[in-house]
Amino acid sequence: MNKSPIKDRQERLEKIRNEMGGREKLHAMKAAGDRTIREHIEGILDAGSFRELGTFARSLRVDKKEVTPGDGKIGGHGLIAGRPVAVFGDDITVLRGTSSEVGTRKEHRLYERALAMGIPIVHFGETGGGRIPDLMGSEGLSEAGGLMNMATRRHKVPMATAIVGQSFGGSSFLSAMSDYVVMVEGSCLAVTSPKVFEIATGEEITFEEVGGATVHAKHTGQIDLSVSTDEEAYEAIRRWLSYLPNNASEITPRTEFRKTNGPDSGLASLVPDRRTRGYDMRKVVERICDEDSFFEVQPLFARNVTAGLARLNGFAIGIVANNPFFQAGTLDPNACQKIIRLLTICDSFNLPVVFLVDVPGFMVGRKVEHDKILHWGMRMMQALQNASTPTLTVCLRKAFGLAWHAMNGSRMGNKGLYAWPGAEIGFMDPQVGVNVAYGKKLGSIEDDEKREEERLRLLQEINEATSPYEAAGAMWIDEIIDPALTRQTLAEDLERLSNRVIPPPEQRPLSYWPTC
Repeated sequence: MNKSPIKDRQERLEKIRNEMGGREKLHAMKAAGDRTIREHIEGILDAGSFRELGTFARSLRVDKKEVTPGDGKIGGHGLIAGRPVAVFGDDITVLRGTSSEVGTRKEHRLYERALAMGIPIVHFGETGGGRIPDLMGSEGLSEAGGLMNMATRRHKVPMATAIVGQSFGGSSFLSAMSDYVVMVEGSCLAVTSPKVFEIATGEEITFEEVGGATVHAKHTGQIDLSVSTDEEAYEAIRRWLSYLPNNASEITPRTEFRKTNGPDSGLASLVPDRRTRGYDMRKVVERICDEDSFFEVQPLFARNVTAGLARLNGFAIGIVANNPFFQAGTLDPNACQKIIRLLTICDSFNLPVVFLVDVPGFMVGRKVEHDKILHWGMRMMQALQNASTPTLTVCLRKAFGLAWHAMNGSRMGNKGLYAWPGAEIGFMDPQVGVNVAYGKKLGSIEDDEKREEERLRLLQEINEATSPYEAAGAMWIDEIIDPALTRQTLAEDLERLSNRVIPPPEQRPLSYWPTC
């Protein structure tokens, strides 16, 4: 007696979902402590919310149809904290999760649905790269190129990637197109495998050396966070999404306020009076923002700048702050890239950005010149000038040279520009300025006592010129504020800015910028 179509479907479905690429592979993964893509998806989504699409997909190659359930990619829809998302990733039990025609079509289909539905995308990357021999010919290679259609997202919906294993080719490309990337230690993120390196160039290199979590977290900046466990990766993405709307046409809901906006008399004590003394700006950020709301991005990359998402008086915001604890808080090419990435995301999803300034200038020297400080510095200035989301700036202690403007200072389009009373704003550090501008003159004074007297007089003159009252007097600063009222001032501005006319997504220039 023939099975009913309904029973036949159920048996096929259960076999595909329970056995995946083979029971022996599942047993091997479990013994090694590794998770399947289905387990990753279940781990990040609200319990019981996953609805799969493309369950019955398989390779187009006749000889591979029976051994490629899902064609190496698993995905569908679910909920994160009650909010809908599209989710997909690589099934390494099927030909190492390699990318081929049907699997790529599935990913692209879920991407199209996410854009049409206006919901975030969550991607798990762990593929062995492009599938050979499927992509060796021009037809197969052209089909795989459809992956690049995801570059048309233009930040209409947020996209996050978790790298949970060895990731080469397609999944690495998707991570580079994502707004947020978290990587589990022990995994690898690279264009191609070290095995290919050795064959092509003779170079021998380990997975960790070519693309380990430490490499990307500290040196390349191609990830936002390195974590120790899969659970930490799930939690990081869930938390990151909590600051963003479902799509660029929505507004992020305002949360309940977590602390008062009254005076904070202890805030100023976190910032030393002496301009050359370091301190950790993260403590200042946490003090100004709502309690436990600061979510730092790229914490180990370009540490001279602290950046991330936070809430202030319930409003979701971006934070950009110099951190004098590292490299004196100077701006270098990596710091500029870090700021541009955050600005792009905040402008795309209409999150205001708060700048906290304590910057001695741009880093100088041969290395930064060769690393294109001119390019990245000007690109950062362009990003600021083109941003449509409102920005607010507070100069805490000092701002010298072009770095003042690069940190959203005077004439950079900010909607609120403030300084603390002791702040210094000028072309360069007064001590350096005296030596540069008057070194020859001072050198001509033979008497040591008179020379020092003249040097102190000139220093006093420059110090007076760098007072924030000079800029405020010319209306280049909106107000010099009591440090204790910093949070209150910013909170009141955000409250008023909530009444602004918000430009539609297509009129937010940075939504067209890449985040990598």
